Amino acid sequence: MYLTDQEKKMRDGRLGEAAGMAMAILVDLCEAVGAPEMVEISHVHTDSGFYFGDAGLAFVEHLAALGGKVAVPTSMNNTSFDIERGRDYGVPEVLVQKIKRLEQAHLAMGASPSWTCAPYQNGILPEPGAMVAWSESNAIVFANSVLGARTNRTGDLVDICCALTGRAPKTGLYLDENRRAVVHIAVDEFSAEAFTDARFYPLLGYHIGRECGHRVVAVTGIPKTVTMDDLKGLGAAAASSGATALFHVVGVTPEAPSLAACLSREVPVDVLSFTPEALRQAEALLWTAEGDRLDWVGFGCPHFSFREFTRLAQCIEGRKVHENVACTVFTSRKILRRAESAGLLEPLRAAGIEIYVDGCLLLYPQSLKPAGTMMSNSVKAANYIFSQSGYRAAYGSIRECFASAVAGKIVRRPPAWLRS
Repeated sequence: MYLTDQEKKMRDGRLGEAAGMAMAILVDLCEAVGAPEMVEISHVHTDSGFYFGDAGLAFVEHLAALGGKVAVPTSMNNTSFDIERGRDYGVPEVLVQKIKRLEQAHLAMGASPSWTCAPYQNGILPEPGAMVAWSESNAIVFANSVLGARTNRTGDLVDICCALTGRAPKTGLYLDENRRAVVHIAVDEFSAEAFTDARFYPLLGYHIGRECGHRVVAVTGIPKTVTMDDLKGLGAAAASSGATALFHVVGVTPEAPSLAACLSREVPVDVLSFTPEALRQAEALLWTAEGDRLDWVGFGCPHFSFREFTRLAQCIEGRKVHENVACTVFTSRKILRRAESAGLLEPLRAAGIEIYVDGCLLLYPQSLKPAGTMMSNSVKAANYIFSQSGYRAAYGSIRECFASAVAGKIVRRPPAWLRS
């Protein structure tokens, strides 16, 4: 494979032992996937700060001990638990210390302690066409689709190697020909009311992932009024149900000014429809709750945005969460500060809503009882929660979720635009 003189220096250890080790790993990866060269990247979002086991911790600490420094700005994905308050939730002290060691190793190498799965909500917004190396499935699909930046689904620990070298294997979605859609999904059987309902978009994403897997999809029929939170929910659901890394919404996302502009010219394009019946089937697959029992309401998978905080605060109206139900919002430190400055946190806390930073909704049930029923506005959470924690799932809007938390049981009616 081809290496520039700078890359050869890194590989040979002439720019430091850590960079040499990282580049050697990337060279091996290039050869494994058939990449003929590297691509120079401008940003990394790394999941190597998430504790998966002692091997990952040892690898990161070794790079830091070798004097490794990130070559490009590097943000950090969320970790398992709230770093500063883990002990308060029963996280074993040995695990708390390992997470802190991961944090310190990354900080020593120059990474930013952002601790969020939604870096784009923290103002990290690569320009269209920018080459980046991101981990975390929802962040990857958002960067590719909504921002028009370019990244593959960068693997854990590979991402920190990309950060130390400023390089990634030139393959996959870095290449023009792999970014064109090979599936066209037409959304044309819904009323205008459906497109103003936040519940609609994650269910569409869940359907896309299940039907199309990792293939690039072009979607027509979505109005230009679709919000960033809607696209976040669509992408997170598609990435969790089918490994989607890139979708195009025609007339909305950067690489899809028209259908023709984003469709593949090399292979036949499959044409599918998303119908009300397909939406009902998607929701039925997600809905594993039995009866109206409710133990926990979880918001923020991906992490809650400022706009979502605003919408939740508007639902409270002096009401309080039922004593038998836990209610938790997961967000980043930066969005937390913004929400606090806007006066949004006091009414939430007064209502009995807990605010949780750094950590992951899917792992939080370890702090609750071993099993139960969760309701969430996140299709990603509903899709994953049973396999992650044994909790059954119900899906609804932010307003429905809070109303259920107040009632102490699942409260939901299908939207008017979907009733038979």
